[in-house]
Amino acid sequence: MLWRFLSLLLLLLIGSFAGFFWGFLKHVDVVWVWLLTGALLAGLLWWILDAVRGLRVVTWLRSGDLGIAPQMMGLWGEVVERARRLLRERERALDASDQRLKDFLSAIQASPNGVVLLDAQTQIEWCNQTAAAQLGIDSQRDYMQRIGNLLRDPVFTAYMAQSDITQSVVMEGRGSRADRPLRVSVQRHRYGEGKQLLLTRDVTLVEQAEAMRRDFVANVSHEIRTPLTVLSGFVETLQTLDLAADDQQRYLALMATQAHRMQTLVDDLLTLSRLEGSPVPGFFHELPLSRLMKACEQEAQGLSASLSAQGDSQTIAFVVDDTLTHSVLLGEARELQSALSNLVSNAVRYTPSDGRIQVSAQRTHDGSLQIDVQDSGAGIAPEHLPRLTERFYRVDRSRSRESGGTGLGLAIVKHVMQRHGGTLTISSVLGQGSSFRLVFPPSRWRI
Repeated sequence: MLWRFLSLLLLLLIGSFAGFFWGFLKHVDVVWVWLLTGALLAGLLWWILDAVRGLRVVTWLRSGDLGIAPQMMGLWGEVVERARRLLRERERALDASDQRLKDFLSAIQASPNGVVLLDAQTQIEWCNQTAAAQLGIDSQRDYMQRIGNLLRDPVFTAYMAQSDITQSVVMEGRGSRADRPLRVSVQRHRYGEGKQLLLTRDVTLVEQAEAMRRDFVANVSHEIRTPLTVLSGFVETLQTLDLAADDQQRYLALMATQAHRMQTLVDDLLTLSRLEGSPVPGFFHELPLSRLMKACEQEAQGLSASLSAQGDSQTIAFVVDDTLTHSVLLGEARELQSALSNLVSNAVRYTPSDGRIQVSAQRTHDGSLQIDVQDSGAGIAPEHLPRLTERFYRVDRSRSRESGGTGLGLAIVKHVMQRHGGTLTISSVLGQGSSFRLVFPPSRWRI
């Protein structure tokens, strides 16, 4: 402000002096008139120059470009400097706000759940890639499109039409197939002025787990109910009827069989529970391969003798490569014994009395240890192979019960191999037999 006043005063003095000098040169009698005229012209010039400077400032403010700020002194210079600071602070605030928005959108984009923003007319304003994949929409192509026109599922349409948004709805996701289902949960939330937020979540595994839980409970209940019914019937018979000693012994033997069947089922369930809840086995315990094969061979021979009729027995052969005589498996001995024992006992149970069972161990070209259990039984149809390791899954339920199987053996084998980093492979041809292969990685065995 001082500079502004001083510049005006200086210009007025210069103008007054110029007018006085002009009047003196012209020998004008009234010199003060020219002095006043010079002062007025100087004031007008100062005003014009000040207006031009102000116009430059206004033009710059309208453009808002910090790079072309005019260089000035005085009051207008201070105005420019303060305006430049304010613009710079505003740009910083906008940049920070944009960055926060980008970070927020990036976080939502990385979310495993889908997010869709709808305006008051249910038009899509924004969605992340998860929601786009689950619902089959495109964030750019379908921008400002009504979501009801894109998702024609009757379940979703009914859900969007109702006023109650406290409950979610489960619908089929885009690309869902019978062999690869996709179930998506959708939940609405209101925000702003009539806008809505849709949260989507892939609940396929949750629903599959719930279905498996229901099937598991139903299967366990069914498996236990059958022998319990038999036991209850025999107990009632023994309590109410006066039976001969031979009949009593026969009933008691049947009761013992059913009790053993329930005990086997409970043992297998406990084994599965222990496998799923315990840590992965370490590499400190060793199980000699020769001891494992010998124990399973003795078990197979005993089981085959007890199941064979009229003295006929199956041909059972255990073959180990000569280079593996002193090899050992690294892991939990009880689990490894259970895995191979389940495969061998299954082969014995489902192979006819004149059939052949061969168990062989060899080293593969990549350094893995491969144990094959092959039988000459009836074989398994291809459609059953992918589900054989499911709990309680049976190809022939009546035959499985007659042979004493619980339907959990292959599930146990699968879990044991997964815990030891190995794989279980099943191949079979109807009428020619089946082959079960255990492959242990090089880290799980040594010579």
